[in-house]
Amino acid sequence: MQTTLSERCLWLHTSAEAPLKYPALNSQEEAEVCVVGGGITGLSTALHLAEKGIKVILLEAGEIPSGGSGRNVGLVNAGLWIPPDDIVAALGAEKGERANTVLGGAPSKVFGLIERHAIACDATRTGTLHLGHSSKGCQALERRLNQLQKRGAPVSLLTGEACEQITGTSKIHAALLDKRAGTLNPCAYTRGLARTATHLGATLYCQSAVTGIERQADRWSLLTQNGRVTADRVVMATNAYTEDDWNQVRQHFFTGYYYQLASQPLTGAAAEAILPDKQGSWDTRTVLSSIRRDKDGRLLLGSLGKGEGKPLAYLTRWADTIQNHYFPALGKVRWEYTWTGKIAFTPEHTLRIFEPAPGILSATGYNGRGITTGTVVGEGFAHYITTGEDSLLPLPLSQPKPIKARPLWSCAYEGGFSLYHAGQCLRVLI
Repeated sequence: MQTTLSERCLWLHTSAEAPLKYPALNSQEEAEVCVVGGGITGLSTALHLAEKGIKVILLEAGEIPSGGSGRNVGLVNAGLWIPPDDIVAALGAEKGERANTVLGGAPSKVFGLIERHAIACDATRTGTLHLGHSSKGCQALERRLNQLQKRGAPVSLLTGEACEQITGTSKIHAALLDKRAGTLNPCAYTRGLARTATHLGATLYCQSAVTGIERQADRWSLLTQNGRVTADRVVMATNAYTEDDWNQVRQHFFTGYYYQLASQPLTGAAAEAILPDKQGSWDTRTVLSSIRRDKDGRLLLGSLGKGEGKPLAYLTRWADTIQNHYFPALGKVRWEYTWTGKIAFTPEHTLRIFEPAPGILSATGYNGRGITTGTVVGEGFAHYITTGEDSLLPLPLSQPKPIKARPLWSCAYEGGFSLYHAGQCLRVLI
């Protein structure tokens, strides 16, 4: 019986970037810009503003990181979740191709920050693999390949022996390799952004949840339990972890979840054959399975859905099923960690960047592409605030309509994910 599994996030325990202690706000402060949310979007915004000499204060409700920025899979993906032509269909030709271009170059922005500021986050730049688990999945990969190649992306489709060697399994029939992408430890990356932002002059406060916002003449006043920040501009970077009704970001996404399990460190020939170049990967299933290795040789498996509240035996049964299907030569694997993070979904599977009130900028709906999207949105916000020009953002500022029936969307997604995983555990779906 599994006895080693515990509900804790692997990335927090293996981060080479040490946790730094930031004080809580207990005074009245002034800033040119106040950023709400200490995840990747907020920290990228603060970092790039401080780099330009702007006085910026960031308010985080918990510690850094405490949300999805430290709990995701750690894939440095290029583009959005849906294929480029679907993005154009959803957004129109001009906006769609803009999103394709800006987000296609997002991994280089992430790796550039890591290199420039010596962020110790176990980054790899060997690409990512989208895994065709069936003939239908392989056809979808071919369509995506053609769309990406038409736009000049360095992608290739591997089949046969080359596919088996790069994935470590015979159960995958084709793998789409995107050389723009890579992996990292997301907790370490987020901590590194925070360290860099403070070094450049940004002021960070943790355990300082914003309880309300008020307009005062031509400025904004943000209230916390024990303090206040008055600023000319505000960036709401709370994304999937937005909880307060007064925060309009909440109206523009519905909550989804993603759970992961990590094994004990694995050694031996069978383990080393799995993703030998350390690409991050995910398959083409209706409800995907993600697969990657960490710096210590652990096998990480994950999928859409909420792991919290489910019996650990259920989670290990699911992980055993996926592992035995793809990598039977490993034999029995002992799972060591499991954790869940939130995702901000939108019905159209594209992000939203908007200005809910004069002087306030917001973004949400990353649909599982938070590392790269958050990084470039933060840089784009800083550029827009200092120049009035929005070309670095994946999309121009807009006024999207709130999503109707958000709880129903969330329930429908979570119910579908749970049924699919139950089918996998019962070996009805594989």
